[in-house]
Amino acid sequence: MLLLATVAVLWIPTAATAAVPDDPRISAAIEAWATTPLYIDPDYASVADVGPMLAEIRTAPAPVYVAVVPSGTWFQEKGDPELLAGWLANANSKPGVYVVMDGDETHAVAHEIHAYAGGSTWSSGRDESMSSQLSDFLDGLKLNDRYDAEPARTTPLTPRPVAEPEPERFTTSDAIRNGLGGGALGMAGGALLAGVVLGVAALVASRRGGRS
Repeated sequence: MLLLATVAVLWIPTAATAAVPDDPRISAAIEAWATTPLYIDPDYASVADVGPMLAEIRTAPAPVYVAVVPSGTWFQEKGDPELLAGWLANANSKPGVYVVMDGDETHAVAHEIHAYAGGSTWSSGRDESMSSQLSDFLDGLKLNDRYDAEPARTTPLTPRPVAEPEPERFTTSDAIRNGLGGGALGMAGGALLAGVVLGVAALVASRRGGRS
């Protein structure tokens, strides 16, 4: 009985593992990272300059893992690439900086390391190589013990509450003004209608007079 209880405890997944979804991009990156810190999705093989990118990664002041993969609102991270980076970090289970690139944008998170990953950077144009984009991003990497070495985020951000405008207060003076305005419009409309009716009546009368 004691042995069974011990086995049951060992099979309880950690919170980080439980938060990582089943995603072919994640599994492919983890498999590649076993031998190299750079994973490139087949869709980006023709645009990624692998050699220079590896040189940037290996000269970084901290362990860096890069995944060049498609991302966006139609994927599980729902347009939150830093969440995808957090899933990759927790799935890989190694401290470091985890970078997600999609050809135009670079995003990253720090995982269990005293570092600031710099958030996001954007390509300066179509002619900028991916290694140059990676270099620009890593230039903003900061290592300092004042940064907490915490696990990367694996849950979506909480949406910010949107403040609803307060309804306008309708006072007695507003009612009086609206009543007067409505009355004035009604009187003006009535006068206009009366004028039209009188004009038509006069026209009819003149024609009748002309026949007699």
